[in-house]
Amino acid sequence: MKKKIILISSAVIIIVIAAFIFIKSKDTPAYNFRTAEIKKGNIDLTVTATGQLSAVTTVDVGTQVSGTIVKLNADFNSKVHKGEIIAVLDTTTLYANVEDAEANLNHINAQIIAAKSNFETEQALYNKKLDSQTNYDLALSNYKSLLAQKQQAEADLQKAKINLRYATIKAPINGIVISRNVDVGQTVAASLAAPTLFSIANDLKSMQVQADVDEADIGKVKVGQDVSFTVDAYPNKTFDGVVSQVRLAPQEIQNVVNYTVIINVNNDKLLLMPGMTATVSINISHQDNVLEVPDIAFYFQPAQNMIDQTFLQKRKESSFRFKHSSQETNKYAANIHSAFSKFGQSSFQQNLKTIWLLDGNNKIYPIRVRTGLDDGTYTQIESRRIKSGDQVVLGTLSTNVPQTKNVNPFQPQNRFRRRNRGR
Repeated sequence: MKKKIILISSAVIIIVIAAFIFIKSKDTPAYNFRTAEIKKGNIDLTVTATGQLSAVTTVDVGTQVSGTIVKLNADFNSKVHKGEIIAVLDTTTLYANVEDAEANLNHINAQIIAAKSNFETEQALYNKKLDSQTNYDLALSNYKSLLAQKQQAEADLQKAKINLRYATIKAPINGIVISRNVDVGQTVAASLAAPTLFSIANDLKSMQVQADVDEADIGKVKVGQDVSFTVDAYPNKTFDGVVSQVRLAPQEIQNVVNYTVIINVNNDKLLLMPGMTATVSINISHQDNVLEVPDIAFYFQPAQNMIDQTFLQKRKESSFRFKHSSQETNKYAANIHSAFSKFGQSSFQQNLKTIWLLDGNNKIYPIRVRTGLDDGTYTQIESRRIKSGDQVVLGTLSTNVPQTKNVNPFQPQNRFRRRNRGR
C-alpha cells in the first residue's frame, strides 16, 4: 500500500513538473532581434545646399552710343586681353557730329573776335567820356556771352569726339568671352540703357559657387570651412572648395529665407563651366575613428519580458544598497534612475541616450552613452562599457512577440512592487 502511494505521488509530481515546463515554455517566447555591429568610422556633420557656378569676375561689355555693328573681332570662347578691340560700330554719323561741333566752335570764335574788337572800341570811347554807359555795357555783355558760348561749343566738340571713340569697343579685362549677343549688321540702341554685347569672364581657372543656405543652417556656416560638391556633368566626381563669404542679405524663396554663401573653387583642369548647378555639402565638423551606431538604435523600446532579468536583479540589488548607503551613493543611484527613466530618449542631459546591446545568450541589456556628431544616418557614441564589435539592437524580427506594455523596470514604484513580492 505504501509503495502504491509513493508511485502515485511520484506520478503526480512528474505531471506537475511537465505541466509547469510546458506552460513556462509557452509563456517564454523566443525573440529574434535585428542588430547591427558597433564599429569605428568617420563621421562628418554637413550642411547641404544647391548653388550655381560662376566666374569670380564676370564683366558685361556694352556700348554707350547707338549704331550698327560693322565689325566683330571676338566670338564665343575667344580669349581677349585688356584694351583689345573686340567690336566696331558704324562711325559715319559720329564723324558728322564731330565736324558739326568743330564748325560751330569756329563760328563762335569768329564772333568772339568781332565782339572783342567792338568792346575794346566802346571801352576806349567810354574812358574818354565820348560814349554812353549803355553802349559800353551792351558791348561787354555781348563779348562775355560769346565767351560762354565758346565753352559750350568746346564741350560739345569734346562729347562728339568721346562718342566717336565709344564706337570702338575694347575689352575691359583679360579673360574669355562666354557670351556674344550681337552680330555684324545689327543695330544697337543706347537710348535708355547700355545694351550688352559680350560677357567676359576674367579667369575660369578660379571659379565660385553661389549656394543658397537655409536660415536654419546658416548659423553653422563659417568662412574657411571645407566644401565638397558635385555637378550633373560629372556625377562620379567630387570637387572641393572653401567658404570665402557668407553674405548678410537675405533672399526669400517660396516663403523660405535663404542666405548666399560664396565658395571658392579651383578649376585648373577647366572641367567646370559657368552656370552649372552644384549640389553642395559644407563640412561643419568632422570626427575620425570614433564608435558609431545607426540612428535607429535610439528608438528601440523593448517590452519588459525581453530584458535580461539577471541584469534587472543586479540593478534592483544595487538600488537597494544605494538606498541604505551614504549620500554620495544615493546621488549616484538617483543619476542611474534618471539615466534609465526613458528608453531610447535623452533624459537628464540632452547628449545622453540609451541603446540596447545583445549578449551571447540572446539577452538584451541597456547601456547609457554620450552622443556626439550625427550625420543623419550614424551617430558618434562614447562609453567605457562599449567596444567595437558589440551588437546593438535595432528592433525585433520575432513574430511570436506578446503584446506587453513597455514597463520601465528602473522606476521606483516598480522596484518597490518587486521587493514586496520578494518578501
